[in-house]
Amino acid sequence: MNHLIRVTAEVELPHEDEVRALITRCAQQVLQSEGVDFDAFIDVTIVDGQTIRQMNAEYRGKDTVTDVLSFPMYEFWNGVPQEELEYDPEIDKVMLGDMILNYDRAVEQAADFGHSPERECGFLTVHSVLHLLGYDHERDEADRKRMRGKEEDNLTALGLVRA
Repeated sequence: MNHLIRVTAEVELPHEDEVRALITRCAQQVLQSEGVDFDAFIDVTIVDGQTIRQMNAEYRGKDTVTDVLSFPMYEFWNGVPQEELEYDPEIDKVMLGDMILNYDRAVEQAADFGHSPERECGFLTVHSVLHLLGYDHERDEADRKRMRGKEEDNLTALGLVRA
């Protein structure tokens, strides 16, 4: 498959090329592990805390800074599309959705959890792409366990294991 992950940074990033490559690699890993058999497009934007707070308030009614937001274009249920997917003729891919990442929060959380910013950024990317594919850790305990297992499996495959 020829998936496209577009990563745009609206903030200054240390090692920006490496961060973009990491996010791309992590998103590609999830799409591959989930057997996505169509050319998919995910638009990733890296923002600051104020921007993600505004988006979180506007779209989710939660006026707090968060680490990542996922905005799916289609309804999926645990990896299975629940509606017909349409190719965007401009990019010749199916637009899965948008991911908004707060890199500063990822770095803070990495320090809090005692692992690398790469591991945290990878986790947030994997987490977000799974949300785009209809996995939801907030539905019930079985779904939480399913999603957590997929997160760990993908991070292990990427070599981004816990410290």
